[in-house]
Amino acid sequence: MTTRRDFLSRTLGGSSLLAFGGVVPEFLANAAAAAETAKSQDTILVVVELSGGNDGLNTVAPYADDLYQKARPTLALTRREALKLNDHVGLHPRMGELKRLWDDKKLAVVQGVGYPNPDRSHFESMDIWQLADPKRSLSNGWLARTIPNMRVNEAGVPGMFIGQDRLPLAMQGADGGVISLADRESFRLKLTGNAAPRKKLLEDLNAGDGPAADLSAFVRKRQLQTYTSLKKIEDALADLPSQRPPDRPGGLVPPQPPGSGDALNLGTLNGRLALIGRLINKGLGTRIYYASINGFDTHGAQAESHEALLGEVSSAIGEFFANIVPNAGRVVLMTYSEFGRRVKENGSRGTDHGAASCLFVAGAKVAGGLVGKHPKLDDLTDGDLKYTTDFRSVYATLLDQWLGVDSQAVLGSKFAHLPLLDLAKKADEKPISRS
Repeated sequence: MTTRRDFLSRTLGGSSLLAFGGVVPEFLANAAAAAETAKSQDTILVVVELSGGNDGLNTVAPYADDLYQKARPTLALTRREALKLNDHVGLHPRMGELKRLWDDKKLAVVQGVGYPNPDRSHFESMDIWQLADPKRSLSNGWLARTIPNMRVNEAGVPGMFIGQDRLPLAMQGADGGVISLADRESFRLKLTGNAAPRKKLLEDLNAGDGPAADLSAFVRKRQLQTYTSLKKIEDALADLPSQRPPDRPGGLVPPQPPGSGDALNLGTLNGRLALIGRLINKGLGTRIYYASINGFDTHGAQAESHEALLGEVSSAIGEFFANIVPNAGRVVLMTYSEFGRRVKENGSRGTDHGAASCLFVAGAKVAGGLVGKHPKLDDLTDGDLKYTTDFRSVYATLLDQWLGVDSQAVLGSKFAHLPLLDLAKKADEKPISRS
């Protein structure tokens, strides 16, 4: 007996019409044009990866701690420079947009985030975060395990990665519905008749009564949803520049230096979040988006490069929320990095691989404020900060309270919730206040 899983495996590879390179039966185009689809009101999670090991001590700096100033004679932020969150810690001065979110009580700063027995390898530590498994015994990512348990009312695309790298481990192994979007050419729709194998399978499914007939109805609905999703993706991509650089296929401008603010360039975080914002505003229905920004492995001459990176992150997040005001109450954005940096700066005026760091959770329904304890600088392990907040508690809170997915089923154990969200907050939001 043919099952839905069998059908998707045989024809769609778990990604519906996307597996056919945008070749869509004509009847689906006509049906989609006539259909009236309401925008999904489901909550949305946007994950931003800061790849390379972000220096949490200069992102959320303990500016008032003499030990911090002593450990970093050239890198430490002064009392005057830090954007003060309280009398002890403050944001890097280039993070003005995040400070405005903080002032509007739309930013939670989670301190001392890490896991037991930290690993200083980029690859191993990133795997641990993306698997949500310090033992690295699982084979599929935490977001991939989330998707089959998540309600998706409208989209044929429950999860989407925006970027030119390969699909992150966090989203690998999902039971259908995850795509990577690196350029717009692969999402141009071509209307045509059914291919012979596809037509034969649909005839098989429609033959007779019973499960096959039920499956054919499911398939038609799934295809219609995915065609509609493809059209919305294409519409959102239409805003990108039309010129194609000669050395890069697909219509993308090459990646720009850190700090670039080009909202139409998918080579920048600003461009990736801008596209995600357009897809949300168009009612795509996707519930998990993932984007990344590289460059945080700051072993030497850190001050200038880290400043530019934090400036791009802050600006991109600020612009993102400013552009999704009608949907602001549905969106939460979370940043993370595989590890922090060591407390003492090195001889190259940079910092080496460390352990605990910080992360941000932003959105209109975020409670706002400092979450967790800042690690003590006089209580280190081999020169590294000790973690005070298990990163899986962040995941558990967002799974249970935001995405409506049982965190224990995804993470394998129960983890304490953190005071990240205030679901009772008014959803009628205004743009970020700007001076």
